[in-house]
Amino acid sequence: MKAILFGATGMVGQGLLRECLLDPTVEHVLSIVRNPRGQQSAKLSELVHQDFFDFSPVESQLSGYDSCCYCAGRSSAGMTEESYFHATFDMTLTAGQILARLNPSMTFLYVSGAGTDSSEKGRTMWARVKGKTENALLRLPFKAAYMFRPGVIQPLHRIQSKTASYRVLHTVMNPILPLLRWLLRQYVTTTEILGRVVIHVAQNGNAKRILETRDINHVVRAS
Repeated sequence: MKAILFGATGMVGQGLLRECLLDPTVEHVLSIVRNPRGQQSAKLSELVHQDFFDFSPVESQLSGYDSCCYCAGRSSAGMTEESYFHATFDMTLTAGQILARLNPSMTFLYVSGAGTDSSEKGRTMWARVKGKTENALLRLPFKAAYMFRPGVIQPLHRIQSKTASYRVLHTVMNPILPLLRWLLRQYVTTTEILGRVVIHVAQNGNAKRILETRDINHVVRAS
């Protein structure tokens, strides 16, 4: 599998990149970033590109891929709905539309979050925007598209969130998260599990187009 990855600097993206580089079935990863991370691997290439609303200058480098794993995004805290919509819906669809045109046989995998509102009509702003983004991606002419909605994610292997409040929360909760994962499998997963499941679904598909945390944990146990 040859994959494009958006969001490799975030917690979920770090976990997914780690699993891609460890998985022998993943041949190559093109990580699209604004700032180089400097990570070295024979399987990894970094494409440094600043404008995520215009990929025409690098279009020639985006063909020939089997899958795209889109983990980029930001918290809605302190943002207006207009600003969050632009940073979430518009940016994601910019990538999705050009990749669907260049790679019609591609599988697109989008990580949103638990509570995403597929009706697009709920009271929670971020959930409406994420739901609209998911729905638009599912309509694009890819071979297949899958939406992942993890809830609580335990970072493993020294991976950290870029958000300071999340880092504090993980530090406080890390001692009990393994127990919570066992007791609350429908709500808690890990960066490793999520990464492995995204790769598995990219290669093998899934009966469900939208996977909640319980579905993510089920796939890893069944695979």
